[in-house]
Amino acid sequence: MSASHMQPLGDKVLIKRAAAKKFKSGILLPESAQEKSREAEIVAIGPGKYDEQGRLRPMHVKVGDYILFSSYAGTEVKTEDEQAEYLIISQDDVLGVLM
Repeated sequence: MSASHMQPLGDKVLIKRAAAKKFKSGILLPESAQEKSREAEIVAIGPGKYDEQGRLRPMHVKVGDYILFSSYAGTEVKTEDEQAEYLIISQDDVLGVLM
């Protein structure tokens, strides 16, 4: 499955995690010691979430936004593109849009 064939439902967001940053010193840490990036690009979004009155609450983010998200948020999605890591998170797990 490719990420381009996935459409999140409700207030869910499909994100592509940013690659881990490299150190200027050239020191490489083993993968087990590296902290995963909490920055990502939004690849797809759901239509939004319905409130108590049955009105659709629109999403606050859009495709192409770069975001910061909660550390333990989301569910990993396996794709054909093994070079990238994709997650599905709730819009509530988005901490902010990076400018």
